[in-house]
Amino acid sequence: MSQPTQGTPHNEYQNFAFHPHNILLTLLLFSLSILFLSLSGAFIYTRIQNGLPPVKLPWLFALNTLILVASSWSMLQAKKAYQDDKTERYQLMLVITIVLSLLFMVAQYLAWVQLFQQQIYIDSDPSAAYLYVISGLHFAHVIGGLPFLILFLWRAYKEMREPVSVLVYFSDPEKRLRLRLLTIYWHFLDILWIYLVLFFYINYLVQ
Repeated sequence: MSQPTQGTPHNEYQNFAFHPHNILLTLLLFSLSILFLSLSGAFIYTRIQNGLPPVKLPWLFALNTLILVASSWSMLQAKKAYQDDKTERYQLMLVITIVLSLLFMVAQYLAWVQLFQQQIYIDSDPSAAYLYVISGLHFAHVIGGLPFLILFLWRAYKEMREPVSVLVYFSDPEKRLRLRLLTIYWHFLDILWIYLVLFFYINYLVQ
């Protein structure tokens, strides 16, 4: 039986699995998972030990969930457009993802403002402190991914002006790998946010 040649899905999977960038992303996502799970466990322990009331999430947290799901979808569409060599759709989906990410950041700031209006501050009690810290950490990681999205968009417009440059751009395995990693990161942030919102909502229901 002949061995898979370079560029086959088998070799592409192997190259992706053992690529240094993929290993770094795997370690990052594993570390973030442990961090947020630890904070979740610490929140439950602190609440039980001190008999603290839960914090009711502002409705904007639910809206932000929809925004992040939409941005995750648009990021997936950008990846598909890249694989299908659809220049304009690829650029459009990157723009939509960036706009949705900025919208999430604005809405999250307004959600914190809603908490302030309810006189719920980070030093009000440990429950409020955990909510601010956990949502703030997630917010920070969205900010951390935004420059990479902008860089992808900038390169897409800069390097996709002529048919030849478009062909070179779409056939670059390094760009394909980085886009795949960024897509995975964005999906992770989406899943993480859904988990956090459900976690705090369930804690609110369990009085």
